[in-house]
Amino acid sequence: MKIKRTETIYNGFYTFRKVILEDKGEEIEREQFDSGGAAAALLYDTTQDKYIFVKQFRYSAETDLVEVVAGVVEDNDPEKTILKEIEEETGYKADHIEHIWDFFTSPGACTEVVHLYYAEVSAKTEKGGGLDDEHENIEIITLTEEELLSHPLSHPLRDAKTIIAVQWLAARLGKIPQKQETSIKK
Repeated sequence: MKIKRTETIYNGFYTFRKVILEDKGEEIEREQFDSGGAAAALLYDTTQDKYIFVKQFRYSAETDLVEVVAGVVEDNDPEKTILKEIEEETGYKADHIEHIWDFFTSPGACTEVVHLYYAEVSAKTEKGGGLDDEHENIEIITLTEEELLSHPLSHPLRDAKTIIAVQWLAARLGKIPQKQETSIKK
């Protein structure tokens, strides 16, 4: 299978394209959603011995979600982007950052690649909570290792990048996280 051509069918906050593919001599059409790449980080506050998450309304999920800090990659530099997002969303400046993994979120239809990091922080330098001009209304959630891995959370994790980050942490610590509520009702 190979891509013969693409055509932008919508270009707004996100971009949609029609993709013409050739498979065994036959042309087929598919749609492609381009939201840009993302950088995300699981934060650990070394002073408080807690993990830091953000809670915010996600219009596509139609609910608030608890997530790792994240943002759209700027200037093709995911590490620089996530360092900026950590400060904007939580008010912390990273003391240490470690790259975990890069992965596609939904490669059947979406171009997004998430660049996932682990970051250690120790002191707030800014207010946090997101940017007003980006209409972010972010609540900070802090959890101990025990709360994160051993108890069902009051706000179950339903975001893939966050679940991947928590699973990575559990593997790193040699632990098995408590099963969360798995069904999503829409």
